[in-house]
Amino acid sequence: MEIMKNEVNRATLAKKKAILRLSDGTAFEGYSFGADVPVSGEVVFNTAMVGYPESLTDPSYAGQLMTITFPLVGNYGVPEFSFRPDGLATFMESDRIYARAIICSEYSGEFSHWNGHETLAEWLKRENIPGITGIDTRALTMLLREHGVMMGSIEIEGCAPAPEAQYEDVNFVAQVSCKQVIRYNEGKAKKVILVDCGVKHNIIRCLINRGLEVIRVPWDYDFNTIEADGLFLSNGPGNPDTCQVLVDHIKTYMKFHKPIAGICMGNQLLGKAAGATIYKLPYGHRSHNQPVRMVGTDRCFITSQNHGYAVDANTLPEEWEPLFVNMNDGSNEGIRHKSEPWFSAQFHPEACSGPVDTEFLFDDFVKLLNQ
Repeated sequence: MEIMKNEVNRATLAKKKAILRLSDGTAFEGYSFGADVPVSGEVVFNTAMVGYPESLTDPSYAGQLMTITFPLVGNYGVPEFSFRPDGLATFMESDRIYARAIICSEYSGEFSHWNGHETLAEWLKRENIPGITGIDTRALTMLLREHGVMMGSIEIEGCAPAPEAQYEDVNFVAQVSCKQVIRYNEGKAKKVILVDCGVKHNIIRCLINRGLEVIRVPWDYDFNTIEADGLFLSNGPGNPDTCQVLVDHIKTYMKFHKPIAGICMGNQLLGKAAGATIYKLPYGHRSHNQPVRMVGTDRCFITSQNHGYAVDANTLPEEWEPLFVNMNDGSNEGIRHKSEPWFSAQFHPEACSGPVDTEFLFDDFVKLLNQ
């Protein structure tokens, strides 16, 4: 078994040793800077240069060990974890950290930022989430790109062994979805059902900011009993094939011919309801710089993404068509119905903390509600 070390970073630290072990036997040696808790999960990489507070609190990272490819993490600290009167996080994307761990090359224990409230390490320890630094993240990312995402574990000196890793067949959506109906912006003229598969709070903010009443429901809730003007399908973690109950509810809602929109997993769920199949990408798209093109046009956008599965556009029925395509690998980035008011995007148009080039998709959804 090969143990890979990043000598430059190891020499500057004097903390508990930690080892990242991959399912192929490769091991990366580093040091713990978060909670000293052994964990396991799917090892993925994120190429964004900023946004670790938002990414860590994105429920789509549930069950995953998140590798940050940017060489320095922690230098702008973490904002205060506060909440608005309506219960939405002020700066974060949910109510807590959902990623199982963070993996980085170099961690900065000192920060400087106008909104910095505490260090990343302090936050991780408070939420009992491990962090490992001193890792050669370039070598790790190249390995994942060549092999594809792998299961892995983080072992920390003096701690118990990490549990066995599980991901593929786990219904993570059921773990991260809300447990009861929650209403926002009540009393507005237009009401939207938001299916919470692990929704980022900025999706809710974007809907509220457009004057909509939002009825947030659990992933398996039969929303067809609710009187509303449209349906919005959120992002979420894991394999969409574990959410057949929700797919069946979407099929029933289609009979009402009301507007439907989706983001990320919402794109895959809408695709499944349409009759398309889903497949797993070799190593997923997790970054702020994914280029997509609107099909049938020369319009290209830089998008924020976080997903490991995609719609097979070749399996879309005749009445459906691709809306966006990824310019790096040609994978599907959105679909739409040719005559019904139904569309979705695989990327994140709300894009917190990334580019906001495609936030107009929320405006397009509102226009459909008002037709």
